[in-house]
Amino acid sequence: MQLNHPAERRDGFFIKALSHISQAPRKNWLFLRFFMQEIPQAYEIVIGLEVHIQLSTNTKLFCGDPASFGSEPNTHVSPITLAHPGTLPVMNKKAIEFAVKMGLACQCEIEIDNYFARKNYFYPDLPKGYQVSQHTTPICKGGRVNITVGGEEKNVQLNRIHLEEDAGKSLHDVEDANTCIDLNRAGVPLLEMVTEPDLRSSEEAFAFLTEIRKLVRYLGVCDGNMEEGSMRCDANISVRKKGDPQLGTRVEVKNLNSIRNVKKAIEFEAVRLVNQLERNETILQQTRSFDAGNGTTFSTREKEEANDYRYFPEPDLTPFHLTEDFIEEIRNTIPALPKERIRKYRVENQLSAYDASVLTEEKEFSDYYDALILHTDLYKPAANWMTGPVKTWMNETGNEIGAFPLSPASMAVLISLVEDGKLSFSIASGRLFQKLLDNPVKEPLVLAMEENLLQESNVNMLEPLVEDVLASHAEKVKAFQKGKKGLLGMFVGEVMKRSKGKADPKVVNDLLLEKLNNK
Repeated sequence: MQLNHPAERRDGFFIKALSHISQAPRKNWLFLRFFMQEIPQAYEIVIGLEVHIQLSTNTKLFCGDPASFGSEPNTHVSPITLAHPGTLPVMNKKAIEFAVKMGLACQCEIEIDNYFARKNYFYPDLPKGYQVSQHTTPICKGGRVNITVGGEEKNVQLNRIHLEEDAGKSLHDVEDANTCIDLNRAGVPLLEMVTEPDLRSSEEAFAFLTEIRKLVRYLGVCDGNMEEGSMRCDANISVRKKGDPQLGTRVEVKNLNSIRNVKKAIEFEAVRLVNQLERNETILQQTRSFDAGNGTTFSTREKEEANDYRYFPEPDLTPFHLTEDFIEEIRNTIPALPKERIRKYRVENQLSAYDASVLTEEKEFSDYYDALILHTDLYKPAANWMTGPVKTWMNETGNEIGAFPLSPASMAVLISLVEDGKLSFSIASGRLFQKLLDNPVKEPLVLAMEENLLQESNVNMLEPLVEDVLASHAEKVKAFQKGKKGLLGMFVGEVMKRSKGKADPKVVNDLLLEKLNNK
């Protein structure tokens, strides 16, 4: 059997799978398509996401216990976190501010009058036996997030963003025979962002989560670190025939801890659900989990409905009212967001889509570029330095831009030295750049002069080097004169070597052409 398909992969399992496909064509081809992670053109995927965003407050949502990550298990707990009798919650104002900020950035309607509810369910890492959340009145209603996939923009509609407390964490790999519980995370403030079923592919889901992670970092409401659980995602997935207005039965894949895993889980589930439909099997509404080791999902329980949680207003917390002045104060703290900055870089600074995208990946990186172009109008060279040498320094040192030792003013001078022809880019980005990193208070021009790095443009100084190179390559000179014009680059390179990179390439080029054409 010959298969012309790009999915010739998967750790040798693909080849083993082929050996088992024999005399039952329909069943085995369904299995093969399932393995290849593709669905027929007649179907479409419908996806809604629930994104849990852990807020970067110092303390938990309803008490003063630290909300930081990484401490020893069960050290960030108190009688309130442990739900001891007689303890009462107190609202964290900073969490409300962060929720409003996120809602405004997503163009949501902000709910003025809010209250919390008890969501009842029992799990070992939920000390109270219920979770305090918002049900009837989410603090942010509606809204949208703009994404770009395949060069096309799309607005993903939001249903709501609401506040709730996090549960603790069950650890299944600490002891062989027991599940261990860490309650440090219990009570940490969360925003839950719920989309409408607007997404139609794993690529769109990937783009949406990438945009949300970027957004929360720009706003400073969350560090977006999915590996530490600061952002988690549940994916609601169904499939239907294209053109069918009726939504299919959905499954929910819970607690996906990376954007890539969300994409893989959606792709696997879509194929699994289509296969069930084509076999005329009933799709069960259920909760599933994702095994990142083999890229598959597995059922954990039948999906609960809202009435299973027996919501009722939280009696220990009073409703809270937001004033227009409070909302406007928060609106004024929202920085320029990625989409706005990309438009500015492309329209005002005439940068490419690639440059604008790289510059806006992180707010602090974009802020540095903005500070840099206050000192120079060389927008494109400045972008080249940011996405080139500066990014390389960050990658090699493992530092963020906040630790970069050179000031924007110093970088602007360095860029001007290259653009004015006083330094070659290779010398500036190599030797001088490194010297400046070691001596960040030094003036770039002064340091270049001290290190004898300035580019040589004096014809009288360069002419002997040019003549020496031509004399050393007499045969190639003849070849050039017979039509092999590509040899010019070789001659220029040889002169640059003999000048130790200090020769002005333009002057060298002109001198070579003059002498080669007059021989």
